[in-house]
Formats: sequence, C-alpha cells, structure tokens
Amino acid sequence: MAAKKRTTEVVHGAAHTKRLVQKSDPLYNQTVEKALAILEAFGDRGRALNLGEIAAATDMTKSSAQRCTHTLERLGYLRRDLHLKRWVLSPRSLSVANAYLTGHPLLEQATPHLVDLNQASGESVSLSEPDDMEMVYIARFPSRKRFFIHMPVGHRLPMYCTAAGRAYLSALPPDEAARIVGRSALRSFTPTTTTDSGVLLALIDGARKSGYAWADQETYRGDLTIGAAILGEDGRPIAAVNISGPTSRWTLPDLRNKLSSLLLETARAASSGLAGRRKG
Repeated sequence: MAAKKRTTEVVHGAAHTKRLVQKSDPLYNQTVEKALAILEAFGDRGRALNLGEIAAATDMTKSSAQRCTHTLERLGYLRRDLHLKRWVLSPRSLSVANAYLTGHPLLEQATPHLVDLNQASGESVSLSEPDDMEMVYIARFPSRKRFFIHMPVGHRLPMYCTAAGRAYLSALPPDEAARIVGRSALRSFTPTTTTDSGVLLALIDGARKSGYAWADQETYRGDLTIGAAILGEDGRPIAAVNISGPTSRWTLPDLRNKLSSLLLETARAASSGLAGRRKG
C-alpha cells in the first residue's frame, strides 16, 4: 500500500479507557506510560495492591513493575501500607487532578448554575466531561436528602448507559455518535442496562429531539437520571450536566416532567456563560 502503516497498541487504563498509542512516534516514552498505568491501576483494581497485582494490571514483568513502583514511592505518589503489606496511593496523587480542576473555565462558569439546580431540584447534580467513550465527573453537588450512591470527582462511566453520556452523544452529529456507540463494549451493569446498539441509537435520537437524555437504573440500581449537554462556542458538546434521583422518591416520568425544564435552563446558562467568557 502507498500509505504508510502505523502500528498501534491499545493501552488499558484504570477505568477500561482505551487510548490508541502511536508506537512509531519517536518521542513516545514507554517509561512514562508504565508509571501512569500503575497509578491508574489503583482505580481499576482496588485501593491497595501488591506487586503481583500491579504487574498483572499493567501487563508488566514484576521486575519492571517493582522499579516503577519504587520510583513512584520515592516521588511521593505511592506509599507502602505496612498493615496491609500492599501499595496504596498517597495524597500527592491528587495533585494532578487538582491542577486540572483549579481555574477550569467551565467549572468557574457552571458552578453557580449547578448550585442553583441542586437547590431547586433537591437532588444530586453532577458535571462531567468526555474522555474517549466515557464521561468523567468533575463536579458533584449531592442531595441533602438521603442518597445511597457515592460518585466522587474523577469517577468515570460509559457514555452509552448514562444520561450524561447520551446527552453528550445526542449533541454530536448522528454519524459521529453512532461510531462511538459502535466502538463501545456494551455490557450490563444492572438488569435494565440497554446494550442493544439499535435501541441505544434510538434513545440518543430521542434525546436529540427532546434536548435532554434519560436513564432508568442503567448503571446503578435505584438511580434515575436525566442529563443535558453543555455546548462550546462552536456549538459542539464539551460536557454534560445531570440530575440523579432515587427510585424511593421518584419515577422516571415524574423526574422528567418536573425537573427537565430546570435541567435545560442550567445547561443553556452554562453554555452561554462559557461562550461569553471566551469572547471576553
């Protein structure tokens, strides 16, 4: 073939994210890749890992994993838990996330609107951004009422089975959204998770027409969600806001009927605020 072929390797991250790495790139540093893979492995496999578990999670030899783990410990990103006899992340591992969130323009513009939505709805409100085929939560305003789902900042979930993800997909051109669904590993998290690609595309189309998306206990039992996309200055989606309500207080029709207008107002306000900031 006339075109040059580039070999690629799929690197598995902590939350099953797949990133295509150009192995022909002369500047690509595999040592950095290994170190980041170790840090991500703790989010995927558990809070505390032994050397064998680290090696298995990152597809390294034990000797390579040992060198990287030792270096990360010396740098302060890992520490040895003497009671568990395993490695754990240290507080310093949060420094990269903090640097990302500090001064984040979307967070600065959207936070007042998210707080208002949280107070007006009485339910948990979240802001998430896309990363490949997943949505990553960058802000969470929990309900003051009893709610059993813990969703920390940094948590990630697939687009296809979440209201936030479907809202983001619905704001993309249909062919682009279909490609993302086609690349997704469609698996069931609960008995009500939608895993049929045709049904998913129909739900995304429904969200495109309604302006917002919904999910009925598709990631967690008892969790009902509605979500709307936040648009950038160019009209493309850059994030999504969602409201979560438990089945103990809501049915999905009630959640949609009573809170969708507030959700859409918040998404529009966050979108216009961000555009105004960029133009200013």
